Formats: sequence, C-alpha cells, structure tokens
Amino acid sequence: MDNPRASTWWQLFKRPALIFGALALTLTMALVACGGDDEEDAGSDATAGSDATDGPKLSGSINGDGSSTVFLIMEAVAEEFGKANPDVDVTVGVSGTGGGFAKFCNGETDFSNASRKIKDDETEAQVCEANGVEYVEFEVAYDGITIVANPANDWAECLTVDQLKNIWMPESTVTNWNQVDPSFPDASLEDKDLYGPGTDSGTFDFFTKEINGEEGASRANYTASEDDNVLVQGVAGDDNALGYFGFAYYEENQDDLKLLGVDDGNGCVQPSPETILDGTYTPLSRPLYVYVTTEALARPEVAVMVEYMLTDGRPLVEEVGYVQSPEEVYAEGLAKLP
Repeated sequence: MDNPRASTWWQLFKRPALIFGALALTLTMALVACGGDDEEDAGSDATAGSDATDGPKLSGSINGDGSSTVFLIMEAVAEEFGKANPDVDVTVGVSGTGGGFAKFCNGETDFSNASRKIKDDETEAQVCEANGVEYVEFEVAYDGITIVANPANDWAECLTVDQLKNIWMPESTVTNWNQVDPSFPDASLEDKDLYGPGTDSGTFDFFTKEINGEEGASRANYTASEDDNVLVQGVAGDDNALGYFGFAYYEENQDDLKLLGVDDGNGCVQPSPETILDGTYTPLSRPLYVYVTTEALARPEVAVMVEYMLTDGRPLVEEVGYVQSPEEVYAEGLAKLP
C-alpha cells in the first residue's frame, strides 16, 4: 500500500459511512451541474417578449412625456415593467399631447404619449423630420371623452352636441345653466364653473374638433389644465361645475363626480367600456397612442418594454379605466417592433 491513492480508497472501504458520504456528495454535485446547465439553456432560449421577466437582464433609462390621458396607462406599464426589470429606470412626465410632441421631436424623450395622432400637416411632424427624429406609432387603448358635473347637480342628465357647442364655442355667452336649457335652474355656469384641458392637450384638440367643428376653436374663459387631476378636483369642489376629460379619470373619481350622457342626435348615451369600443358613444370616442423613436426601439430595454405594453401589459389598460383596442391592433403593433 505504498500508493497514496490506493491507501485512501482502502481506508474508505474499511469505513462504509465514508463511502456512502462520498458517493452522495458526488451525486449531488452532478445533479447541481445538470440543473445549472438547464437553467442556462432556459435563459438562452427565453424570448424577451410578452412577459417582462423573460430574456436577458436589462438595464438603462427610458423617458417619456405627453398626454395626461395616456399617462395612466404608461405609468402602470412603467411600474409593472420595472418590478421585473429593476435595473431599468422608466420615467413618465405629463405636459399634454402637444407639449409631449414638442419634447419628443426635439429629441428629449424616447416615447411620447398622445391622445390624438401626430399632426402630419402642421409643425409636429415637420419638426421631427427636421431634427432627424424618426418614430413608430402604437395604438394602445380606446377612450371616451367624458362630460361630468358635480354630484349636487340634480337637473342635468344628458347634454346634446349642440348644447355642448353652445357652452364651449369661441365667444360663448353662456354664463348660466338656464341658458343651456330653459328647464335648468338659475345657476351659475361662468368661467369659474367650467373645467377643461389646456391647449397643449390632445383631449382639447379632439373635443373642439368634434363639438365645435374646428380643432382648437374654444371659449378661452374657463379653468384649463393639462393635468386631469386638477380638473377632477375643480369639478368635485364646485356645485355648479361642468367639465370634460378622459374616461379613466371619471372611473377613478366617480364618487366625487356625476356622469352625463351625450346625445349626438341618436339618443342619449353615456360612456362605458362597451359604448366606447362599439362606437355608440359618439362623437367623443377615440383611440390613444404611444409614439416611440426608432433610435430608442433599437435599444433592448425599450423594445422589450413596448412588447410588454402590447402583450402582457394590456390588462393594465382596463385596470386604469380605459378600453383595450381590438386584438388585431396589438398584432399590428407587435409587427412594427425590430
């Protein structure tokens, strides 16, 4: 037994417990090694797609701005995506659709939230082109611009498109509810009682076009804000108030607001997920968008976030109070990814 290795094995055979311990240790190490290979294989095969946790570890910063309406969706997307990808910092600002496009086309943001399409025939698209900013448009949801009053209002249940126009058109002389309808009481409806989005808002653009017949055409004497929460608080605190903003802000604050229907000539319809999606809530139903620069989409953290937004992140649309777009719309969006 001059061979040290042979001597070692001889001692093991003389002590069975050591044999079984050595064999168990060897087997355990083999299993761990196999398990590690499986995990590495699974990681390499995972697709960085519909589940924000899939694919390689992501890092970096993504920043966006724009519509307060779409903000609720992208805030939720950023939060859930961030939970699965803690090394990716996603920030979402609110400066209105127009304000967001100004930053976006100036190269300041990776994505821009919009409650209307980018204006191809005006300055926005031209500024983007002049600055070399190329982009991809993604439809993310449907919304219905919602007309609300204070819960103390016990006279108005529905307003016609003509009545809304009479209230909101340029140079409107309406200062009292009984000027809207003679059956309504003598109650103030002055500028301090009216609440609506500011001129940088896509909601303002859409509403004025559909109600007043021209985008941007509106009375100027009302309380305006690009932040819908400011409008909610204003209506909730004023017994005679009337306002308009995205449906999700009504859903979130419905205990403090009264929902009014809109009659476009075919009867009174209130906004709901069903009437918004099937188009019966007219003329104030509209799609919502997120624009992303092609340069940003080339970065894996941005591409994966957008893919998450269009797949597993879609239920967040309903969680925040909007309506999912049809399946084919999301499929078209996925086809645009690099």
